[in-house]
Amino acid sequence: MRGRLLPGVVILSGLLAHAQAPPGVKVVKDLVYAKPGGKELLLDLYLPERGARPLPVVAWIYGGAWRAGSKDDGQARGALWLTRHGYAVAAFNYRLSQEAKFPAQIHDAKAAVRWLRRHAGEYGLDADRMAAWGASAGAHLAALLGVSAGVAELEGAEDDAKVSARVQAVVDFFGPTDFLQMDAHALPGGMRHDPAGSPESQLIGGPIQENREKAARANPVTYASRDDAPFLILHGERDPLVPAHQSELLFEALRKAGVPAVFHKIAGAGHGGPDFQSAVVRAMALAFLDERLKAQPGR
Repeated sequence: MRGRLLPGVVILSGLLAHAQAPPGVKVVKDLVYAKPGGKELLLDLYLPERGARPLPVVAWIYGGAWRAGSKDDGQARGALWLTRHGYAVAAFNYRLSQEAKFPAQIHDAKAAVRWLRRHAGEYGLDADRMAAWGASAGAHLAALLGVSAGVAELEGAEDDAKVSARVQAVVDFFGPTDFLQMDAHALPGGMRHDPAGSPESQLIGGPIQENREKAARANPVTYASRDDAPFLILHGERDPLVPAHQSELLFEALRKAGVPAVFHKIAGAGHGGPDFQSAVVRAMALAFLDERLKAQPGR
């Protein structure tokens, strides 16, 4: 059943078929953006062949509970429609929780943003207009990109620390925030997150309730401050995996910090699905990105 939009509230996502570029889009595949511990991390660029240069960039971050997923699994199709509106889209791999524990994942995300900035001139990108967009676990990393600029422990061992990893906007689709509150607000029969085998516990390296400081380090709410990027947050009212309360916590923290943020929730919607690919949601996301990345003084 398709969700009914609640006033002042919405959502989006879902696994899609293999990411094939729309017509008129150049694809540059498997660019090495970092080598943590010798492991090559790869990034794909989707570049509209027409349109004004330099292009604003949307970095798409896939979901998969931090233990599954890839830039090649098709999730990026959820953002490739933006190329028809003059945006470049970047999709990148990051280390999963079986390979490395948090904060390795946000270190990788920041390394990808820095790579895009360093190579902006080469690919016709605008280094000053970058957004992060993610779903589920990917939204968690996108949110961290939006709130943790300058937080030393989350910056990573980047060779060129002078290159900023700050983004100018965040689109967050049903991302986790405060792991410690997830079970308290879970739907009846919904996923439980306190056990040692949960995705959140695997991410931080131990049961979350026994590792509260580590859980707090992974919580975007911890870092909310006035200079954070503007946010568009969408969540399903009936999400059985990530309670909608998680997005409510982030929205409230951003609001209190004075950060421009909009929160939408979809009545009856779950964890992704067609509600998140609707024309209404796409129009909302496009309007938000246009406002934050294109409607700037002098542009």
